[in-house]
Amino acid sequence: MAATKEEIIEGLAEIVNEIAGIPVEDVEEGKSFTDDLDVDSLSMVEVVVAAEERFDVKIPDEDVKNLKTVGDAAKYILDHQA
Repeated sequence: MAATKEEIIEGLAEIVNEIAGIPVEDVEEGKSFTDDLDVDSLSMVEVVVAAEERFDVKIPDEDVKNLKTVGDAAKYILDHQA
């Protein structure tokens, strides 16, 4: 069953918390991964891999650079999940 946008944002928050140590409540839709959440490019790769596994979605490298905010990533996953 496909996840809702809220579930995806919640899942991304847990992933970012695990990888970057950012408190779950700080991970919000409008936050930038790099500017607001201190997720560097290496950590972003880990976030993407974890999100792919969790939400059963493939995020090609060329699309990752467009995922600037938590909302961008949530919308991408929402639109591409199986």
